[in-house]
Amino acid sequence: MASNSNRFFRLSAKAQRRAIATLAGGLIVLSCALLPGLVLAQSNPPPAAAIATPIGKIVTAKGSVKVEHVTAVVAIQANAGGSAQAKVGDLVYKGDVVSTAADSAVGIIFSDGAAFNLASNARMVLNEFVFDPKGTSNSTLFSLTKGTFTFVAGKVARTGDMKIDTPVATMGIRGTTSHVEIHDDGTVAFSTLIEDKKAIDKALEKITAPIKRRETKAAERHKSAT
Repeated sequence: MASNSNRFFRLSAKAQRRAIATLAGGLIVLSCALLPGLVLAQSNPPPAAAIATPIGKIVTAKGSVKVEHVTAVVAIQANAGGSAQAKVGDLVYKGDVVSTAADSAVGIIFSDGAAFNLASNARMVLNEFVFDPKGTSNSTLFSLTKGTFTFVAGKVARTGDMKIDTPVATMGIRGTTSHVEIHDDGTVAFSTLIEDKKAIDKALEKITAPIKRRETKAAERHKSAT
């Protein structure tokens, strides 16, 4: 070891600088190989996660109702992935899990006018929701895993593909008012009720009325400012 060290220090000053530069370059390459994520984060930071767009709103809530934001990045929520006691006026998002406890119930209106009522001890996953008022390729997929549900189909059922998944089958919905009951033994009872157009119109009004009021106020402010 000593002889090797002596040979190194007997190198000329220029050779020493070249050796040190080579060693430093090797360390940089090694650091890049070991920490690619850090290098990329410094040179090309990834874009921030987009804030999720709400797909519906809670209009009634009784007892213990929870909404878990599994995949949605919600602006007003500190920790995505958490669950909290839901209340009237709370928004729901694609990927959310809605659940009720004993002696509890919740009613949700979606942006296409669909209305869902969950009775006690129910669980529903909002897997997919694509709705364009002017589109013809809209789609919805909700999973009902336990409990009793009554729902009025909205515009997605008429302009696209609405599906309800249960433990025994996936049902295609075409503009109907339906009742689904998932029993403890895993069996499912499904019935179609008389479609209530007034209920659909009322559901749509609950969603569009606040938007119309905001637009009217904005127009009035703009008019007064000019």
